[in-house]
Amino acid sequence: MQKILDAVLAGETAALGSLPVPEFYRGVTVHADEVEMFAGESTQDKDPRRSLHVDEVPTPEPGPGEALVAVMASAINYNTVWTSIFEPLSTFEFLRRYGRTSELAARHDQPYHVVGSDLAGVVLRTGPGVHAWKPGDRVVAHCLDVGLEHPDGHGDTMLDPEQRIWGFETNFGGLAELALVKSNQLMPKPAHLSWEEAACPGLVNSTAYRQLVSRNGAAMKQGDTVLIWGASGGLGSYATQFALGGGAIPVCVVSSEQKAEICRRMGAELIIDRSAEGYRFWKDEQTQDPKEWRRFGARIRELTGGDDPDIVFEHPGRETFGASVFVARRGGTIVTCASTSGFLHQYDNRYLWMHLKRIIGSHFANYREAWEANRLITRGRIHPTLSSVYPLEQTGQAAFDVHRNAHQGKVGVLCLAPEEGLGVTDPELRERHLPEINRFRGV
Repeated sequence: MQKILDAVLAGETAALGSLPVPEFYRGVTVHADEVEMFAGESTQDKDPRRSLHVDEVPTPEPGPGEALVAVMASAINYNTVWTSIFEPLSTFEFLRRYGRTSELAARHDQPYHVVGSDLAGVVLRTGPGVHAWKPGDRVVAHCLDVGLEHPDGHGDTMLDPEQRIWGFETNFGGLAELALVKSNQLMPKPAHLSWEEAACPGLVNSTAYRQLVSRNGAAMKQGDTVLIWGASGGLGSYATQFALGGGAIPVCVVSSEQKAEICRRMGAELIIDRSAEGYRFWKDEQTQDPKEWRRFGARIRELTGGDDPDIVFEHPGRETFGASVFVARRGGTIVTCASTSGFLHQYDNRYLWMHLKRIIGSHFANYREAWEANRLITRGRIHPTLSSVYPLEQTGQAAFDVHRNAHQGKVGVLCLAPEEGLGVTDPELRERHLPEINRFRGV
């Protein structure tokens, strides 16, 4: 592994194809024999630092249409938190189900799960049938794993019944020294970004692009008022950038003045600090409070000059969904991609059907959407939202921070990269955008 790292650091990536691939590599794992370790504990008390391990695991051989990547850096997503606390179910159920589909997929059904759905690194090997990528290519990976053998996926790959999220529903993910991906997950690494900066946008940037910009999502247009929950977080920080860059008017909902200041740094002007303003959308565990919905809607109209949101960018789920349906304008759209506060949503359907609103489900992105989102990063139009970086050995702490919402933007992890700041090959473009690249750092 050291020879591989030395070649990457020396810029001699063309030589990687001739270097031997290690038989084992270090990866962050959960263990199948520990899935009951948090039994009886509340979700918030479950601690990823107890369940995430750094293990030596066997290196998989790339099959047809696959690539083995030397991972320089990765990042934490909420799916890694879910994996680490075994909610809403153990990901070993995904691996077992996948393993039954083919002899090639059976490799994923292991008593360990190497996690992680982001990476920036260098291609080491490609399997049969891979022509677009070669050893030495600097790449990032999006997290859609799909073979496209089913007709339903050929209009939109996210509709393929065999699509999976790599590193969550498959093994050999990106929080590791090596990772196994489909070749159609690979995209060019943005040359002006370091490895850890390039690794952090993949999942969230692509998800936000489909959810907000794509015709498969809300199809945002110029002038739309967009309510963005968690606007300084992993998903929301990219949604805020897309809204501002696309001529929309973001209304950013955050939970502290510190997070409000981050939104101002991005250029947002309309901000609601829901902690400071004391919004409580639930009276108790069973009962929502429509008076709080109305107070929240009035606050939005106060900021916008009387406009209700054309689009509500939803991902908290249970805690906020009733309010989201209520505040969207007549004919407006609530687009949801996650449920970090709970999967069972409740809302008053009168405000949906009688006001002709729409709820759209949005899950990650297809290759084209991910490519377009990455191209905006590559051109310096959208910027990474990296706030802090951990070494691979401290991935459990990084996931703990995200689980407790004690972070801003994205949390990165160094895998093979020995330190931050490496991997930049376009310093001129970087210099032009350095304030934007760093605006989440140290917050």
